[in-house]
Amino acid sequence: MTTYDDRASLTDLTTTVERVRSSVEGVIEGKPEVVRLSLTVLLAEGHLLIEDVPGVGKTMLAKALARSIDCSVRRIQFTPDLLPSDITGVSIWDQQRSEFEFKPGAIFAQIVIGDEINRASPKTQSALLESMEERQVTIDGHTYELPSPFMVVATQNPVEMEGTYPLPEAQRDRFMARVSIGYPSAEAELEMLDIHGGVSPLDDLQPVAHAHDVVKLIDAVRTVHVADPVRRYAVDLVAATRAHPDLRLGASPRATLHLLRASKASAALSGRDYALPDDVQALAVAVLAHRLLPTAQAQLNRRTAEQVVLEILQRTPVPAAPASQSGLTMGRPVPEFGQQPPRRL
Repeated sequence: MTTYDDRASLTDLTTTVERVRSSVEGVIEGKPEVVRLSLTVLLAEGHLLIEDVPGVGKTMLAKALARSIDCSVRRIQFTPDLLPSDITGVSIWDQQRSEFEFKPGAIFAQIVIGDEINRASPKTQSALLESMEERQVTIDGHTYELPSPFMVVATQNPVEMEGTYPLPEAQRDRFMARVSIGYPSAEAELEMLDIHGGVSPLDDLQPVAHAHDVVKLIDAVRTVHVADPVRRYAVDLVAATRAHPDLRLGASPRATLHLLRASKASAALSGRDYALPDDVQALAVAVLAHRLLPTAQAQLNRRTAEQVVLEILQRTPVPAAPASQSGLTMGRPVPEFGQQPPRRL
């Protein structure tokens, strides 16, 4: 059960996140679900991978999220000649003091924007592995802690684009979720012409939340209750990816953990101090699909990882709350879930 202070924190969370959401949506028109997923990943202490064709606003989304929060921001333009030391930092010999001095790289920021991450070599991409998982950097035997909160927002072009390197499996698994912005509707594109036609809205974007507020909100998300059947449901979904005939690589245990954390953040954004199976379902594609590798036969049949995840969602039984406990509000007992057959999405 959550305490009164925890419930107050969750109430503050919805107010603060609403300010950030409105700020970002003032730059990215017509994509509220993409903005919500970005905020979910931030509060779940994850990292976000934005994949889409050029020109749809990938970098704009990352910048808008970063500028809406008063914290340190660094941008890394990934290019084929980028070196790992450009990201992590390097030790330089100081002749006056006769000792090595560490010069921090671009990774030492609270929000790191990695633009076109798959244009750098796999050697450079791997420089992010330790920092994204352990939130630290080890250089010349010395370990340096990264600031909190810490989030990597990376953009990448589809692998079919010229001059791109596919992200290694270990790198993709570090990202909590992947999102595609997609083309805007005609109305949203017309509005974009009015807003972006003169000056960039990023120029007038001011922070609406502080870094220490985000840290408190992350702590509040950790208090969200997840019932055992909901945990089991997340485990069953991930386990099904490892046994599916169309996949040669299923999701990892880290994927299960990320799915659980994202579900708790999604529940908090909805004003609840407990997670529902609906939270797990809504995030399953974004959290799991980018980690999966289809078999050669599935690729020939044009079966995508997203389609496989949707199929697994339809086949996996969903835990259901008793009707007498539906529509609970914060502060009341959390629901105990039963079991019901799979339902169509």
